[in-house]
Amino acid sequence: MTDYVTPSGPAPSRAIDQSVPHSARIWNHWLGGKDNYPVDAEAGDAYSSVYPGITTIARSSRAFLGRTIRYLVTEAGVRQFLDVGTGLPTADNTHEVAQALDAEARIVYTDNDPLVLTHARALLNSTERGATSYVEADLFEPEKILEAAAGTLDLERPVGLILSGILGHVADHEEARSIVRRLMAGLPSGSHLSVNDGSRGTDPDYERAQDAYNDTGAVPYFLRPVPQIEAYFEGLHLVDPGVVSVPLWRPDGTGPAPAPIGQHGGVGRKA
Repeated sequence: MTDYVTPSGPAPSRAIDQSVPHSARIWNHWLGGKDNYPVDAEAGDAYSSVYPGITTIARSSRAFLGRTIRYLVTEAGVRQFLDVGTGLPTADNTHEVAQALDAEARIVYTDNDPLVLTHARALLNSTERGATSYVEADLFEPEKILEAAAGTLDLERPVGLILSGILGHVADHEEARSIVRRLMAGLPSGSHLSVNDGSRGTDPDYERAQDAYNDTGAVPYFLRPVPQIEAYFEGLHLVDPGVVSVPLWRPDGTGPAPAPIGQHGGVGRKA
């Protein structure tokens, strides 16, 4: 049996606001987690009552994350991961998948929600031979993220950058592309980018539900046409099969036959 150690770190700098639903906590609710507040469950249930398929999207996104990490470890030789906007810990988190394949894998999680950081400190552990650390950081400050990540990761060796369901929170697509470019600019050759985000053009019911959610005043999440998701990989070598609906990205045959959904993703390698 593997021994685990719990990392330490500074307490979150901001109080947890229990009056406003937060996307990370709503996502946790859709995944069947318990680390959310009534306001989050209420918002999540209101969404799923209009569009029940959202739970499939949430779980398919999580499964895509696991498959991409397994690819990066077993086929691309990546042993370091920077997971930006990690969300609340549930099952099959980045460090769990990576360290199950190589106990020396090193992972840095970042998020700007104090509840996420509180639970990450309690629930996300590392093997003794590897390392896991947590950074309170804002997606809009890529250079600060990289500076903090360098305390755990060797940024002269390849890193897997994980941006799972986070870029849709950036309203302006060009700004989202800039964030990706700035993060990848700080990583060396052989690093990989894994992105998955909600997409337009596949499921009109999903699009209507998301637009209605954005109109409630909650923190909005913007679905994007697939070519805009593909644009995040500009300058990178796309790993086959490219940017596709996430159930179609290298399915492992462990579940039902994959069918397209309104969530697209891919993996790209920096030359």
